Amino acid sequence: MPTTPRRPFTIIMAEDDEDDRLLAQDAMEACGSKYLCHTVNDGQELLDYLRCQGKYILNDISDLPSVILLDLNMPILDGRETLKQLKEDTLLCSIPVVILSTSSEEEDVSKSYRLGASSYMIKPSKFNLLVDMMKSFNNYWFETATIPHVVIDKDSK
Repeated sequence: MPTTPRRPFTIIMAEDDEDDRLLAQDAMEACGSKYLCHTVNDGQELLDYLRCQGKYILNDISDLPSVILLDLNMPILDGRETLKQLKEDTLLCSIPVVILSTSSEEEDVSKSYRLGASSYMIKPSKFNLLVDMMKSFNNYWFETATIPHVVIDKDSK
């Protein structure tokens, strides 16, 4: 049975803390991840990026990211409201959203799942544990799970 070649996987990470962004990217590289990772600073920038608005108006996005990594506590538009808007958007709602947060509060976890998060991961305090987490993330989302290939028709925006 012929198999279709896998498309390159992409991640977009919404994280306001530059150190956390860099650590996550370093952890992804350390575990040998082969996907492309783009970062944005907050929820509004994420939505602008995905919708080709604001400073991303000239973007020509035909392929959306495979997975979104989303922090909860960000300025401008926090992760909770961003997640709500993503899941209400008919063009973006099928993209898996993984919460990556320092919060282990049950209310944050429960609310994230109620709003449509695909998974919730608590940021570890040590780099080697973050590398292990990113290995698990990579293995699950890009080796085990089947992710929809979401394409935006430029005329439907």
